[in-house]
Amino acid sequence: MEKKMKILDCGCGCGRGDLLREFSKLDLDAYGLDISARSQELNSDLNIEICDINSQNIPFLDNSFDVVFSKSLIGHLNNTNHLLKESHRVLREGGLLIIMSPDWTSQYKTIFDDPTLVKFFTKKSLYSVLSMHEFRKIRVNHFRQIPIVWKYHFLNYICVIATPFIPARVTVSFLRWSRELMLIGSCIK
Repeated sequence: MEKKMKILDCGCGCGRGDLLREFSKLDLDAYGLDISARSQELNSDLNIEICDINSQNIPFLDNSFDVVFSKSLIGHLNNTNHLLKESHRVLREGGLLIIMSPDWTSQYKTIFDDPTLVKFFTKKSLYSVLSMHEFRKIRVNHFRQIPIVWKYHFLNYICVIATPFIPARVTVSFLRWSRELMLIGSCIK
């Protein structure tokens, strides 16, 4: 991503706005979308619109954004097609959609602990749902939420070896994220 690109963070975070704030620090023209009015209240310095993406249209004009991003939102929606249709609408031609979701195959023992999750994705199913909405250059990969693994890729192998020995409901973040994979899907309008 380049500076000044316009990015929309869908489901920007139950009041936290963490990633939206980081996008702004990277000099991106960042906007957020969330169902919770608390997001606006706690982050009055950020551009956050309130919207129920299950049923409401994204409150921005067609072709408004260079990037639409969502982390761990798609699995909480009854109507995932609406999110993807609306994301396609607000993306500029050549714009990038990035979707992150828990990976069912690595989290099947714990994924039901979150009662707000209503849909579950594998690499194949996330690819399929993205391909139904006229996106191109679709890629879906596994992703560990451990920044040091992004820098030193060989550490990923250590996580793979350690996974069978880490309890499913471990509370230590580093161990939890070593075990649990996310999916990251990206595609172009």
